[in-house]
Amino acid sequence: MAFMCATGKHRRPGRMKRTTAQAAGVAALTTTGVIGSLAAPALADDIASEQTGLLPVLAVDDSAAPQTDPVAEEIDAQAEAQKDAAWRQAAEEAARKKAAQAAKEAREARERAAREAERKRLNTFVSPIPQSYVSTAYRAGGAVWSSGSHTGIDFHAASGTPVHAVGYGTVVEAGWGGAYGNQVVIRMHDGTYTQYGHLSSIAVSVGQHVEAGQRIGLSGATGNVTGPHLHFEARTSPEYGSDIDPVAYLREHGVRL
Repeated sequence: MAFMCATGKHRRPGRMKRTTAQAAGVAALTTTGVIGSLAAPALADDIASEQTGLLPVLAVDDSAAPQTDPVAEEIDAQAEAQKDAAWRQAAEEAARKKAAQAAKEAREARERAAREAERKRLNTFVSPIPQSYVSTAYRAGGAVWSSGSHTGIDFHAASGTPVHAVGYGTVVEAGWGGAYGNQVVIRMHDGTYTQYGHLSSIAVSVGQHVEAGQRIGLSGATGNVTGPHLHFEARTSPEYGSDIDPVAYLREHGVRL
């Protein structure tokens, strides 16, 4: 009985048929002038697949023509832009902080300078008559004083010599003072008081603030005196009898007599 080999979609051609077809292909390539070596590998691959049951895979080298991805490039560009923006923002923030710190330091320096200037102004003392000297000492005795002793010191000065406030303070008395003649009494910033007597004229008024070295009047011989001079007192209150050693007072405040 003769058997017919049914052909179908899932049936593979026999080896004899494949070999015949491959031979025909080689002959055709030779006839058309195509180099036979190009067909040989294909034939070898088919034989190898017949023996191993594996189909050969043709590897294509695409490195010579790299492909670009527009979406990936856009993402990279956005990332770089965000990085640059973050860097600029950080730099601007650092610059703002640096400027703020510099402004703070400058402000603090100005405040320190102002405080130092104020401290110096409040603590600066001078002699009431520069280039003069003490002609009558503190607590000197004699009948010319009602208390029996001198309650201040006298500075040698001709009539009309400028008299200065010894330090910063506020005028609490400016006018006639009985035996002291024309006088000025100043409350100093530390709570003590200074008195300037026998003036020929007064240049300040009650309530006025005065600085160290500011002229407050002119020396003279008003009141109970034997000649022109300046009577100077340092007191703990504006009242008579609260006197303290004026020489020690001035020296404690840096005035050399």
